[in-house]
Formats: sequence, structure tokens, C-alpha cells
Amino acid sequence: MSTATPLATVLIDGNNFYASCEALLDPAVLGRPLVVLSNNDGCIVSRSAEARALGIPMGAPFFQVRPQLERHGVIVRSSNYSLYGDMSQRLMATLESWVEELEVYSIDEAFGVLHRPRTSAGSGADLLAWGQALRQAVRQRLGLPVAVGIAPTKVLAKIANRLAKHSPSLPQPGVFDLGAVADPDPWLEAIAIEEVWGIGRRLSRWCRLRGIRDARQLRDMPSGELRLRCGVVGLRLQRELRGHPCLPLVSLPAAKKETCVSRSFSTPITTVAELREAIATYLSRAAEKLRRQRQCAGSLTVFVRSSPFSGRPFYSNAATITLPLASDDTAVLLAAALPLADRLFHPHHPLQKAGVLLQALQSANQLQHHLFSPLPAAQQARRESLLATIDALNARYGRGTIQWAACGLRSPWAMRRSRLSRSGTTRLEEVPVVWA
Repeated sequence: MSTATPLATVLIDGNNFYASCEALLDPAVLGRPLVVLSNNDGCIVSRSAEARALGIPMGAPFFQVRPQLERHGVIVRSSNYSLYGDMSQRLMATLESWVEELEVYSIDEAFGVLHRPRTSAGSGADLLAWGQALRQAVRQRLGLPVAVGIAPTKVLAKIANRLAKHSPSLPQPGVFDLGAVADPDPWLEAIAIEEVWGIGRRLSRWCRLRGIRDARQLRDMPSGELRLRCGVVGLRLQRELRGHPCLPLVSLPAAKKETCVSRSFSTPITTVAELREAIATYLSRAAEKLRRQRQCAGSLTVFVRSSPFSGRPFYSNAATITLPLASDDTAVLLAAALPLADRLFHPHHPLQKAGVLLQALQSANQLQHHLFSPLPAAQQARRESLLATIDALNARYGRGTIQWAACGLRSPWAMRRSRLSRSGTTRLEEVPVVWA
């Protein structure tokens, strides 16, 4: 006789992840309201629990809520992506030892599976104690607060995680096991249709028009009607709500089909030289991503746009070029992209944003050479060694340690991060010092 019931799905999610990371290296912000801003210190992308309690809205432009933030003494930080990325890797490495299989879903979320042990009566035991032990281990090792949702399926685990975060009356705060409750209906009724994972704006409106207001009603609605509207995707969602797993864990991410790097400028670009520097900078970053993914690009697109709020006529344009031989070589990609920047520049339209999109990606291990553009193996090996050395130096000593001349040196348009915190987990010179 089997000693375990079917696998339980868990979703571990970092609470206010960016804001929590900021508190790791600066204990002075603990217990105080804090918000993190997006690129160029534009909008609020993360809030501490104290800032949320003040009614500060997510996504609000910084300049609009600045008086409110100053009035309440809210701490404001620029996005520190090196810190967040490093803490995300540490979090996922910690979670791997707690589950039998792990799927990294986002920078602060991961699905896992584990067997639910049986009780002496033969029924499945709840995993609340396991979830609390996991939360304590993450808090002790990393200093990060997490919420744990446990259920038979991914969709239900998402709901359980939301309940763990927003239901203060739970016996075990921060952990909720939806698969162990006697009657899940009241809990599903507490989840609005808009809060169900996989339900977008259009589908939620369609459901509301038919009287479907919460997760329980979506679970119990006629399957045929849902299939006519959403096809097999809707049926999978409904079966997940009914406790039948339809969405397996993805341990290995699928190969990327496109790689994009784009940024808004801190000040509008008004010269073609500045635009060339920006495109070169973004392309260098995209090429690094390609090499890390072990892929080559067969074509690339450069796009630009002005600000829709500047009072001038809006300008947006893009240009694409196909490479004769797919490549991850920064020099090859720069040679193809910079002429596109010259074509896209318009002297009467100050540009607010630009980016590069690498397309037609293929594996670097199965590169199809061009019949009329041969690439000798020795030359290819030298280029790969050179690029690997550049990437290794930039990874060790910081991005931009070695860069291409086309990227420029001091760019007035570079991303604004005037409230940036230290990167104490990735830069030796910024490691906090404690005097005892």
C-alpha cells in the first residue's frame, strides 16, 4: 500500500520582494514605510506593508505622490536590480532543498511539488507545519518574508498563496493549505474573479456579465459555455479549480524566441550620436544575454519613440535587418544595428525611449553556416574566447568594466537612479561593516 497521497503543489512567493530586499542591508528601514521606484525613478513598483497601509497606490507616478510620501516620511529607493537578482538566486537555491521539484516562475515566485503524508486515519495530513518551517528557514538564512500556498493544483496554489497573504485570521499566518480544508467553497468565494490566475480583463468582464463573480462560481459554471469562449485553455483552468492537475511544473525553461533590451531615457535624446550610443549600449547588453542563453540571433529590430506627453507630435518607428549568418558576436550585431539607428533618427522629434529586439533565435550548438559566407573554425574559436573573456571580466568586476567604444563613456541620457541603495551582496566594496 502506498504511504503517500498524490503530490501537493506549493507556491512560495516573496512578500513585497523589492522592498524586503532593501531592508536586508539597511536595518534602519525596518518597520518604516518604504517604496521602490521603476527605471528612471518613474513609478512605484514595490511597497512595504507599512507603505501599503498608508494607501499609497502601486504604479503611481513618483512626481504625483511625492508630496504624500514626504508628508508621511516614506523612504524612497531606486530599483537595485543587481541586489534583487542576487537575492532571488539565493531564495531559489534555498527552496530547492525543501521540495521534490521546483519551477522558478518569476524573480520572487516558485512552484514546487511534494508528497502529502498520510495520517493514522488514512487521510492526507495538512502541511501547515512544513510551511511554517520553510518560512522560518528562509527568514533565518536570507532575512526575506515569504508566503506559502498549498493545494492540489497550480491555480489553487495561487489562490491559497493569496489567502495566506491577505487573511490575517488564519491559525498559521503566512501559510494556507487549501487541500486540507473540509470545505473549500467559502475560501473560493472570497476570491474575486479578477484575482484568479489566468483571468484577464476581457475574460473577467465576460464572466461578470454572466453572473460569475468569484472562483467558486467559475469552477461550477457549465464547461461547454466556458469552452466556447476560451477553448481548451479555459477548460484547463476550470479543471485546475476542481482539483485536477492540468498544468505540470516546468523545471527547465523553454528556449527563448526573442530577446529584448529597452529603456526610457533620463533626458530626451536630440542627436543621432546619442541615439547611436544608446542603441550600442542596449545591444551590448542583449548580446551578453544571448551568449548566456547559448543562442544566436538571425535578425534584429531597432525601435524608437518620443514621449506621448511632451506636447509635440508623437513619433514611433522601427527597422529590421536579417543577418546573413546568425550571430551572438557584439561586433557583428553592432555593425548591423547602428545604420538602423541613423535611419530612425528624426531631428524634430526628441526621443524618450529606444530598444533592440533580437529575433530568429537558434541554438549556438546547432548553428547553420551560410554557404557563401564561410566562418573558419579557428576564427570562430578566437572570437568566442574573446567574448567569453569580456563577459567574465564584466561579471567579476561589474558591468561596463570593458565595453565597446560605440557605447560612449558618460551619457547624459543614462537611466536615472538617484536613490540607489548599496549592492552589498554583489560588490565587495559595498559589503556592510559592523563595528562591535
